[in-house]
Amino acid sequence: MAFKEYVEHDGVGLANLVRRKEVSPAELVETALGLIDKHNGALNAVIHRIDDMAREAAATVPEGPLTGVPFLLKDIGAFCAGAPYNAGSKVLQGYVPDHDTELTARFKRAGLIICGKTNTPEFGFDSSTEPDLFGPSRNPWNTERTTGGSSGGSAAAVAAGIVPIAHANDGGGSIRIPAAACGLVGLKPTRMRNPWGPDLGDVGFGLAVEHVVTRSVRDSATVLDATAGTEIGAPYASPAKARPYTEEVGADPGKLRVAFTTSATSGAPVHPDCVAAVEEIAKLLEDLGHHVEEAWPPFEPEDCKAGNELFMLLASALNAAGMIDYEELTGRPSRIEDVEISSRACIEYGRTLSAIDLIQAVNRMHKIGRVVATFQENYDILLSPSLALPPIPLGGMLAPHNPNLAEHIDNVFGFAPFTPLGNVTGQPAISLPLVHNDENLPIGLHFAARFGDEAMLFRLAAQLEAARPWADRHPAIWG
Repeated sequence: MAFKEYVEHDGVGLANLVRRKEVSPAELVETALGLIDKHNGALNAVIHRIDDMAREAAATVPEGPLTGVPFLLKDIGAFCAGAPYNAGSKVLQGYVPDHDTELTARFKRAGLIICGKTNTPEFGFDSSTEPDLFGPSRNPWNTERTTGGSSGGSAAAVAAGIVPIAHANDGGGSIRIPAAACGLVGLKPTRMRNPWGPDLGDVGFGLAVEHVVTRSVRDSATVLDATAGTEIGAPYASPAKARPYTEEVGADPGKLRVAFTTSATSGAPVHPDCVAAVEEIAKLLEDLGHHVEEAWPPFEPEDCKAGNELFMLLASALNAAGMIDYEELTGRPSRIEDVEISSRACIEYGRTLSAIDLIQAVNRMHKIGRVVATFQENYDILLSPSLALPPIPLGGMLAPHNPNLAEHIDNVFGFAPFTPLGNVTGQPAISLPLVHNDENLPIGLHFAARFGDEAMLFRLAAQLEAARPWADRHPAIWG
């Protein structure tokens, strides 16, 4: 299948071609593998090829909403039986899972064909994808710039047209940050909307969630319909949806009450391009009939400092515990000498923490959720920039070589001060590629809805996609 025809379609569009027998799953897979050959040298998005597995899957793909659509799996969070799993770290080199996670199984049942594994920072810890083990992923819009993280390899591949959909996950913005940096749709679903089993109950007491990055709103909705739902033995569940999410795409969102901000409560400076983007989209929302006003939950800078410390504590505890888990997976000691400098600082701090520290952090997290929920009784949507800066150059403040953990965390949240709130509260949030700056770099817009209300986000996102289409806007690499 020719590249031009392939990239004219999103995932749903390709699946429709397969359903009408205008193209076969095998043809789509060969196109995707050819595009990895063509673009991956410049982008370093795919770090594990599984061509033979993809070809075999194409011959036996099940009937589903996305039958035959090429797909990439992020190399952290979800296992694929027989495919390497490194989580960006030397600690896991050589490990190959013998089973699929439940999410991977649901991707496959939807008809998606996994063609490879994508690059991620070590342990998904950073907001730029620059692991020492595999090297940096590069942004298709400017290969000297970051893709964001931690789903940066997935975002680079989708933005370059290699696949229309790729797996991503988000513990502090790791779906929405790379979606913003690469000009994609990035939905962080409600806490526990998608499964973590059978190996995990949750990650970070509900901070982290699983989903995808896409080029269209309907692809995001279609995947979530296929993957969402409580699995056997899950410790808790998200609220049930009223109807399929695909039915929300194109439905009238009504007149929404939108609160917006152009500043970070933490005091992190926000680039003028990001400020201008929010102001532009706030005006568009008014033109679409929504009530829009400048307002934000009542946090003080001290609250944000405490929030950074909360994330530092939880991430450090998770990574310290992870080193023990990795020993069980690989059957060998996890050596601190094998991890990157920033990760090492994180793990060493995590090893100093007590159970009391952890319980207090979770209690603080829940208090923040109550503050936001109370504020959002008066607003349907919270609007902000997705990032405080346009995509920054690689090798800068987000590189994983800072031994000062607090400073590194400040840098991470200096780049992305808006996304972590949704992880703390558990509410759904989406980054949309509505604006580009004068350098033709994407500027993501961030929309958060009430807990459990992805339906509202899909209705609004589809309305904005129709009002300000982005489907025909591509990076130069497409040519």
